[in-house]
Amino acid sequence: MANTIPDITLNDGNTIPQLGFGVFQIEPKETVEAVGRALELGYRHIDTAQMYGNEAEVGQAIRTSGLDRGEVFVTSKLNNGFHRPDDARRAFDSTLAALKMDYVDLFLIHWPLPTLYDGDFVSTWKTLEEFQRDGRAQSIGVSNFQVAHLERLAAEADLVPAVNQIEVHPYFGNEEVRAYGRTHNILTEAWSPIAQGKVLDDPTIVDVAQQLGRTPAQVTLRWHVQRGDIVFPKSVTPQRIEENLHIFDFTLDDAMMERITGLDRGEAGRQGPNPDEFDYVPR
Repeated sequence: MANTIPDITLNDGNTIPQLGFGVFQIEPKETVEAVGRALELGYRHIDTAQMYGNEAEVGQAIRTSGLDRGEVFVTSKLNNGFHRPDDARRAFDSTLAALKMDYVDLFLIHWPLPTLYDGDFVSTWKTLEEFQRDGRAQSIGVSNFQVAHLERLAAEADLVPAVNQIEVHPYFGNEEVRAYGRTHNILTEAWSPIAQGKVLDDPTIVDVAQQLGRTPAQVTLRWHVQRGDIVFPKSVTPQRIEENLHIFDFTLDDAMMERITGLDRGEAGRQGPNPDEFDYVPR
């Protein structure tokens, strides 16, 4: 059918659905229902993290869906407090225990935290390489890594990250990091794809949506996928969860793509923290 979600091949040969369902800021008590609804509608890629506090509920939703474990692509991410190798090993064990799974499809370093841990995220990355070698993480990647951080991994580590999950939306294209990823076969995953809703009343996006008979969210998500990025919008509203699936049965023409790309405000458009400075560790 027209809305079948395409798979993209990662640099390690594994595949990932290009559209997923994100659970950032979904309360644990709401997560089972939201993920269950997403799976029912046809999502097969769920993006969680240790710091989201809802891994257990994601696992529960997948188990109660009746789907085979192998049918659902599950991502989680390392808590900022556990970058030291032994801490990372214990934290990864706790992720698998919370999910009640033998493996995750993708495990990421959530933030590089270059001002913490003596600036050492390389030993953390090498610990993730262990998880992939032993099969408990099918693929490994990073999140919020800047070009300098990626270059350091390239110089000092064995494996190239499969993905880099970064803030990307029409107001912040993050083009330098995306370009590095394209050159080095690191797929970009776009978080905050609609800028926390801020782009939805942008006149350009509203105009394109009206031309196509689509919603501004659908147009924005379509822009992401036509750029080749992976995206996982978050919603607890059943109608929006379904609406976000319907982005593979229409296309934006070149002029529409250029208009939306032209909304980029550079660093001024960033909504979240700057990864070069971010040093949050949960207490």
